[in-house]
Amino acid sequence: MSFRENLQYLRGTRNMTQEQLAMLLGVSRQAISKWESEKAYPEMDKLLMICDLFDVTLDDLVMGDVRRPRSGMRGSTAGMSAISGTAKTGVAVPQPAGFAVSSSSPRNQTESSASAEDAPTMLHADTPAATRHSAVPQDTVGYDRHMKIHAWLVALGVAAIILGVAASLLFDSENSIIGHSPMNGFLTAAMVMLGVIVGCALLIPAGVMHGDFQRRHPYIQDFYTDDDKSRAAIENGIGTAVGVGLIMVGVGVTVYCNEMLDISDGWPISIMLALVAVAVFCFIFTSMRLNRTKLAKYNRESEERNAEDDSESSPQSTQSTNATDKYYDKLAGAVCGIIMLTATVVALLMLFVGVNVNAAHGGNPGFWGAIFWIPWPIGGVLCGIASTVIQLLKIRAGRR
Repeated sequence: MSFRENLQYLRGTRNMTQEQLAMLLGVSRQAISKWESEKAYPEMDKLLMICDLFDVTLDDLVMGDVRRPRSGMRGSTAGMSAISGTAKTGVAVPQPAGFAVSSSSPRNQTESSASAEDAPTMLHADTPAATRHSAVPQDTVGYDRHMKIHAWLVALGVAAIILGVAASLLFDSENSIIGHSPMNGFLTAAMVMLGVIVGCALLIPAGVMHGDFQRRHPYIQDFYTDDDKSRAAIENGIGTAVGVGLIMVGVGVTVYCNEMLDISDGWPISIMLALVAVAVFCFIFTSMRLNRTKLAKYNRESEERNAEDDSESSPQSTQSTNATDKYYDKLAGAVCGIIMLTATVVALLMLFVGVNVNAAHGGNPGFWGAIFWIPWPIGGVLCGIASTVIQLLKIRAGRR
């Protein structure tokens, strides 16, 4: 078999289109089309990438038959024997199909239509067992390791912010663990700021690294087995159950301290928030580990981004529609950003200013400290309402 036939066969064993293979190799679809029509040939680094992707040897890919592994080695040995015979007899040795060194070598294969070439070829029933085994998709780009690190960073970042708030409540003015001290206000603010700093230090790099990974690897072939997906679903269920249990324990601690010990602020609330932080970590980590197995969604999002990039060369009407969609998407992001920023400012004012004002007027200083977190869930609800309204406006604008 020629290189062209081997490449088409390997692509067919994975039910892979030319565009999907091009994404994996970092080339254009037109390049794959030229390789399969023998109008051009890949460079050595691309050949090695193809070998790694399909788990075949370079000899079999270029000179042999990938359906019969190591056939290229036999062909190479035969070729060397023929070459040695040529030195004695002067008989020319034919070059492997598709890799003739002569510039005048015939190319009888013509390029068919893009839609016909891009259609994946199905694996036939008479495929040898060895080829079926080698055709099992592999994680060649480190996707699983990247997603595991990404899940750890995101889950730890969110948990760190909540833990910072929990630590700040240990220095409540009424039930501080260090007693009545002028340092309580400073330590409260310091714990909150420390949690935010650590959270941002984890979340921002996680977002940057994931965006870069998606840019470099826009298409990932689904290599997860049914057992992998079932295991991830079970882990997600366990994580959800553990998280709910931790929250219930936190609520129980708070109720017990309030009813039995007559302590409603300070360390009981801190313990509850610490358990909530662990619960949130379980929710986020296990759900992200489950979502990592949904590669169809990952690839669909990449295709949508590529479609947006290609819209620049699309007709004027399509460009206008895309511009309208982007405008409303940016508007939704801006509105939600303003809402959450306002909620954060209000929460910080309640935590620091409200506590001091109550203490100065003889009120309960712990009142504002116990409810300062309320603006954030309210902001989340308002963001959901605003996003829904903006989406309805976008749909209405698209119908005009």
